[in-house]
Amino acid sequence: MTPILEGIYGNRAAAQVLLFIQAYGSGYASRIATIFDTQQTSIYRQLIRLEASGVLVSRTVGKTRVFEFNDRNPSVRNLRQSLARELDLLPDDQVKKYFRQRQRPRRTGKRL
Repeated sequence: MTPILEGIYGNRAAAQVLLFIQAYGSGYASRIATIFDTQQTSIYRQLIRLEASGVLVSRTVGKTRVFEFNDRNPSVRNLRQSLARELDLLPDDQVKKYFRQRQRPRRTGKRL
């Protein structure tokens, strides 16, 4: 994470949340916290703050609250373009570590 992103978005947790949701499309607090090895409460606070400001929207899937971008907000479109460019500029090791993890489960019986 670059210090410039942290400065623009307010803090490190906000930058992590926004980049994660840009890369994966949606996310929830415990998964984001696990990926970045940080406190779940700080991630959850940023998710709630961004939802209150209209950047994110949430829906409940089972007992989990899943957040994604609010595409009805015209400012979010510009934000997403900016985040996409930032993801392209990140070093490859950071992209592989944080933003390219497997999403789908493996087929039963498939060898590793």
